[in-house]
Amino acid sequence: MIRVGVLVSGGGTNLQAIIDAVKNGDITNTSLEVVLSNKKDAYALTRAKDNNIAAECVCIKDYETRDEFNRAFIEKIDAYNLDLIVLAGFLVVLPPEFIAKYRNKIINIHPSLIPSFCGNGFYGLRVHEKALERGVKVTGATVHFVDEGTDTGPIIYQKAVEVLPGDTPEILQKRVMEQAEWKILPAAINAIANGEL
Repeated sequence: MIRVGVLVSGGGTNLQAIIDAVKNGDITNTSLEVVLSNKKDAYALTRAKDNNIAAECVCIKDYETRDEFNRAFIEKIDAYNLDLIVLAGFLVVLPPEFIAKYRNKIINIHPSLIPSFCGNGFYGLRVHEKALERGVKVTGATVHFVDEGTDTGPIIYQKAVEVLPGDTPEILQKRVMEQAEWKILPAAINAIANGEL
């Protein structure tokens, strides 16, 4: 059984999809050990507590320097002896030494078909705003391994989602979550947990 930690900065809708998939058997051979946020008020921490998962916060504001934060962050993660770290809307640049230490053990969900609408500054609603501005007919989501770049690691899964007439960024964001993110992120975790990746 693999030990999984989920890193989240906000509400935790992808976290909820992971929790639900573990409960209903779509993710097997997996123990959700910890949810870690960089924000004390992140609703994801409530979701964790409600499901008897350890909920931890390492807030940048609590440290005088970024180096101090990085050390505390790595120590907190190390304490859980994790086999897989899942970034599910974690809006903190990971320390390079952390990425090196957990090479090929960190995955991320991104709300577009990489290499479109990704990289620095592309997160949340901005991704969908830019997709609509560009006039794409198809968007989607990507699960990828994390490396030192932003959204540059090897792709694991992608799922396409149709852009419909009248879509707003909010409507498109919801459709991408429901039709792609909440499907391929649990699928990737399950594949890794069962030695398929």
